[in-house]
Amino acid sequence: MKRKIAYVTLMAGLALTPLVFTSGCAVTQGRETAGSYAKDKEIQARIKTSLYKDPVVKGSQVEVKSLNGVVQLSGFVDSAEAKERAGQIASSTRGVVQVYNNLLLPTGR
Repeated sequence: MKRKIAYVTLMAGLALTPLVFTSGCAVTQGRETAGSYAKDKEIQARIKTSLYKDPVVKGSQVEVKSLNGVVQLSGFVDSAEAKERAGQIASSTRGVVQVYNNLLLPTGR
């Protein structure tokens, strides 16, 4: 009897594993196609590369997310100039539809 319960529990766990690992993916939820997912990854890579090359913005401080060409910038930057420059870089990148610049400036320095 114990062996049967263990077998049923194991099979149920194996059957539910794919659901757990794919339920958060935008592609499986129908918000994004596989092609646009690849395009969004390309957009993110282009923006991050440009941020790392820019002397005003520290690319390691900015996180870039993209969904269907809509880009969100988040993280902390050292100055208002760096925040504005990061937004300019993102919006001038090919394939970007809209930019949400949620970068934060330090306070109390």
